[in-house]
Amino acid sequence: MYDQVTLGLNVDPYILSALKEDITSEDVSTNSVMPDPTPGVVDLICKEDGIICGLQVFERVFTLLDSSAKAEFYVKDGDHVENKQLIGKVYGDIRVLLCGERTALNYLQRMSGIATYTSQVAALLEGTGIKLLDTRKTSPNNRIFEKYSVRIGGGNNHRYNLSDGVLLKDNHIGAAGGVKQAISMAKAYAPFVRKIEVEVENLDMVKEAVEAGADIIMLDNMSTEQLKESIDYIAGRAEIEVSGNVTKENIARLTGLGVNYVSSGALTHSAPIMDLSMKNLHPVE
Repeated sequence: MYDQVTLGLNVDPYILSALKEDITSEDVSTNSVMPDPTPGVVDLICKEDGIICGLQVFERVFTLLDSSAKAEFYVKDGDHVENKQLIGKVYGDIRVLLCGERTALNYLQRMSGIATYTSQVAALLEGTGIKLLDTRKTSPNNRIFEKYSVRIGGGNNHRYNLSDGVLLKDNHIGAAGGVKQAISMAKAYAPFVRKIEVEVENLDMVKEAVEAGADIIMLDNMSTEQLKESIDYIAGRAEIEVSGNVTKENIARLTGLGVNYVSSGALTHSAPIMDLSMKNLHPVE
């Protein structure tokens, strides 16, 4: 769960922005059928198996609309849930429940989908010692939610943003004039507490990266044979990350090679949502 500082400073503004996108002046449908405040309750129901994630964000949608709204959950983030399972109830003014329903579900479905997909990929690496990493391939303004979901699903976060670490990719290398030059310039500029990671695509680039003293070498879009050759050459002189179109369908080829990390953009950009629904809304005394 997000701590109160992170919630107030970094999470709430995004949720409010999403609500403002959905309600530019008023909720015409709700105000048509519910002109007066009326206490109510609605069920939160899972419609497929998966890993639930984002319950705090789901509830926050309603409490930002009305601080007296509250949710009662029967599961917690990271729990496995099943189709047709009642996983919670939301209490509050029926108008608030109706206004916030779609935004709350959008967050919960997206976050649960990422956690579910990540858990499936992480299971394929269980016992290998390889850490599964996400990337910056997140949907705009949703990174704080999507990277949290990866952690709940059993993955690990790579750098959060461009200020978080040094990763020299192909265009950085091209701009600097080569692998050695890019690493040398990064070491001269970046704070000493920052590790230097460099993305390479062939053995010649691997050799340059090792010679220049890269802390982490990312082997990008290499064949299995190229990976083996590169890993043998590195021989423990740098940590090794493998990337490039890694999905749950092909990740098995990377186990047993002796790499430290595997990064996958698919965790956030290709995970399907998990189907959830709010049903049985009714007034309460």
